[in-house]
Amino acid sequence: MSNNNTSTLQSYVDSATGAVQDVVGAVFGSTGDQAEGKAKQQKADAEYEASHATAKLPGFTASSSGAITKDDPNRAAGSWNQTAGSAKEFVGGVVGSENLKQSGREQNLAGQEQEARGQVTDYASGVADRVAGTVGGAFAGVTGDRVKQAEYQSQHDTGKTQQRGAEHDIVKQAEARQ
Repeated sequence: MSNNNTSTLQSYVDSATGAVQDVVGAVFGSTGDQAEGKAKQQKADAEYEASHATAKLPGFTASSSGAITKDDPNRAAGSWNQTAGSAKEFVGGVVGSENLKQSGREQNLAGQEQEARGQVTDYASGVADRVAGTVGGAFAGVTGDRVKQAEYQSQHDTGKTQQRGAEHDIVKQAEARQ
């Protein structure tokens, strides 16, 4: 990976390295090593945050790597069906129509399932692209093919963005249900 890309794994490695350096500095009384260790840990925290940074827009996700992904169409359609179903359910309750109310409830549930399918599709596709990009990039790096390495890095970044976008929406919905 290039130095301008953030990585969750790299943040873990940097954090562990910083912690060890901090402890070694404390054991041997080296304030310089302790300060360097703490600085590495702070840098690791920043890397971790940056590796998870996404901007969620309606139908799209953008990340700190510059990748932009479009959500699976089922996510928007499912959200729309939930909204329309809730509206029908409300109107059915107001006017006393059990049929309209039941129809709205069914449409709302179908929309939840549809949106969840889209989220799972985006999440799985994102993970697959991250893995393929990482493996392909490593192979291209070994063979010295810088063009392919850049293509695989782009595939990795796109997959990461897609995965983070799905994670964002899944967490947001889970928090709303609590």
